[in-house]
Amino acid sequence: MALTKTNFNFPGQKSVYHGKVRDVYNINDDIMVMVATDRISAFDVVLPKGIPFKGQVLNQIAAKFLDASAAVVPNWKLATPDPMVTVGLKCEGFRVEMIIRGYLTGSAWREYKAGARTLCGVALPEGMKENQKFPTPIITPTTKAEEGHDENISKEEIIAQGIVSKEDYEVMEQYTRTLFDLGTRIAAEKGLILVDTKYEFGKRDGKVYLIDEIHTPDSSRYFYAEGYEEKFLKGEPQRQLSKEFVRQWLIDRGFMNQPGQVVPEMTDEFVNSITDRYIELYEHITGDKFVREESTDDIAARIERNVNAWLQTR
Repeated sequence: MALTKTNFNFPGQKSVYHGKVRDVYNINDDIMVMVATDRISAFDVVLPKGIPFKGQVLNQIAAKFLDASAAVVPNWKLATPDPMVTVGLKCEGFRVEMIIRGYLTGSAWREYKAGARTLCGVALPEGMKENQKFPTPIITPTTKAEEGHDENISKEEIIAQGIVSKEDYEVMEQYTRTLFDLGTRIAAEKGLILVDTKYEFGKRDGKVYLIDEIHTPDSSRYFYAEGYEEKFLKGEPQRQLSKEFVRQWLIDRGFMNQPGQVVPEMTDEFVNSITDRYIELYEHITGDKFVREESTDDIAARIERNVNAWLQTR
């Protein structure tokens, strides 16, 4: 069973935002209830089938990393009252996503291969190969679009256009590098390479906070450390734990969300394989056995019950 839609009405609820994969409920303009659904998106399209346990995997990984990083970067999290829910402080989100890349892969590689030598104002060295490590991780921000594609943008453009102030951007930049360093160390302990990831930040009472998820397979790409060097030298695809395999499955079937393209049919076998890959990443990156939260009743009813119980404690 997969949870693909929510329509809660919590006490004090002011509004709800249905994102591509998360539904975010505003409680009294003070608390956010973020529900990680089982929806899955690729190429900015929500795919037609939900992925069982995906929301639980994402929420529990994010909660672990939010807790692990709280001592070095302030974040919004207050509690996880349900395996698929995080509740936290409502912040005014900045309209940029901070993407940091340790390796040349994914969309950055596709642009580089097409001849680009600058990405978001960052100069790229000549002669790089796919999946090669950058001398120093690069930050390549994007504008956060309400609909459609996020657009690459440079630090200079962000500040010049007044999207984020210079002072706030520099805090976000520092936090991004701090979080990536921490995530890289934790991944290395588990035999993984944190390749690239994205962070979102917001502001509350004049203070910058990390918001949303962190270091999940939806927001990050991981390679297995074992065999990386050998595969890189041979020019072979890396063994990775991320959502990239879903994108590749779509590309192989002629879908990249271009005009006229139709999402290919997702078989139950493929859906179950995605669940397995998400659980695999959870167990690798956390070192814990994943416990499937089996609901005796409707998943939405369980979430509503758990969130209401937590809200009563506030």
